[in-house]
Amino acid sequence: MADDYREKEGRALRVLFCFGVTQSFFEAEPAGVPAIATAITEAFADLGGRFGVRVLGTMDDDELMVGASVAWPWTAYVLADVPDLETVTKVAGLLRETEVEGARLWKYLRVEARVGRPLFFANE
Repeated sequence: MADDYREKEGRALRVLFCFGVTQSFFEAEPAGVPAIATAITEAFADLGGRFGVRVLGTMDDDELMVGASVAWPWTAYVLADVPDLETVTKVAGLLRETEVEGARLWKYLRVEARVGRPLFFANE
């Protein structure tokens, strides 16, 4: 039914990517943290050009969320319109593919994607 809805309405999936920082990030040597931050930035750069993702907004809760985040509430969020479920998987998979400091990025960051559609109210 979701596929029928998108085809009829011509809408992308509305996705909330929820990111949690793992304990490994906090245990990393301070000298290695800039490399981890750079890897995250590069992995998620140009999501529009690479995947056709339209980022609608971001939120970082790192001032009030201190320490590892293994579930709700998450540390950071990206709200985006994404063409299809395969693309959601590709964006989440960036943590599997990106290497930093001899490890994959998922050592330092986890992601969960919530997939839905635009809400029918509060859009202005």
